Amino acid sequence: MIWGIVRRKITSAQVIGQSVSKIGPRCHATAQKEAILTCRGFQRVQRSSYHILSGNYVCSTPRSEVIELIQKGSFIGSRSRLFSSDSGDLVDAVVPFMGESITDGTLAKFLKQPGDRVEMDEPIAQIETDKVTIDVASPQAGVIQNVPMTRLRKRVATRLKDSQNTFALLTTFNEVDMTNLMKLRSDYKDAFLEKHGVKLGLMSGFVKAAVSALQHQPVVNAVIDGDDIIYRDYIDISFAVGTKKGLVVPVIRNSERMNFAEIEKEISTLAKKANDGSISIDEMAGGTFTISNGGVYGSLLSTPIINPPQSAILGMHSIVNRPMVVGGNVVPRPMMYIALTYDHRLIDGREAVFFLRRIKDIVEDPRRLLLDI
Repeated sequence: MIWGIVRRKITSAQVIGQSVSKIGPRCHATAQKEAILTCRGFQRVQRSSYHILSGNYVCSTPRSEVIELIQKGSFIGSRSRLFSSDSGDLVDAVVPFMGESITDGTLAKFLKQPGDRVEMDEPIAQIETDKVTIDVASPQAGVIQNVPMTRLRKRVATRLKDSQNTFALLTTFNEVDMTNLMKLRSDYKDAFLEKHGVKLGLMSGFVKAAVSALQHQPVVNAVIDGDDIIYRDYIDISFAVGTKKGLVVPVIRNSERMNFAEIEKEISTLAKKANDGSISIDEMAGGTFTISNGGVYGSLLSTPIINPPQSAILGMHSIVNRPMVVGGNVVPRPMMYIALTYDHRLIDGREAVFFLRRIKDIVEDPRRLLLDI
């Protein structure tokens, strides 16, 4: 439930000191001819209150008055962005009332950043619901100080911390010569696009390589369940997509049955949905193994964190031309570091190294996929 909290003047001095029932539902009179009203039916917000605390107290500044709400045993929460007013006090910008039928909303966008100057009534954020998008205005002039987490960021933070606390995380590395996969893409990208209606990228090559590696090392596709180990007979590849709202991980289901074109089409469709916000929970649920490509942001090397309840994650990185010894000669080659973070409770170092070796072999010589060797 979203509650509106307003501070408004009481015009009649006789109101002060009267019983709560005469003032209105859930209303408590205060000094200085003012009242705090927590109701769902008011039509106009004249001035937002500043702080909502646990234990049914509302604290307003700069007078530092503390008013006890009538409703007992409950917590009235707020989604707010803390900032400092011109007087130096810390002030909460409270979500305004959005209608009787609206019970939930999402913090969709911040219009200001920490350190920005804001004026009274200037919009600082936007709340989205299924019916309306509404601005959250600053109740005072001041400077933005900190930013609360969105629901998505909180969920990501919780899952990743659970992963760190639960798994015995270990990462092993290798490097891949991208020459042949890049040449394959360059030679056939136009014909591929013309026939399949989708661009040929490098990601499909890594998905196919991961499928092959998981089939050769099935323990990497398994998961611990209590005292049991569950080996899956299907391969659902999750791939990380960074969006404006945060990290999401769509799933390519039954990827072991798919060819390059089908994989590319699924990646394109899911990535588009992730970026425009239309992706469903079902399209992100499950997954037996994850591929994360930090190289699109310029990452040279990283240790990715497992996406629970999976047991391993493959990290791709930037392609950088480096001097390599080929046939006794030093030549420039487009090289990529790859990393596998795995749950050492389940996967031994031997399997992890063999897994990365299989990735390396497939990417460096994609013809292996045709011959199944």
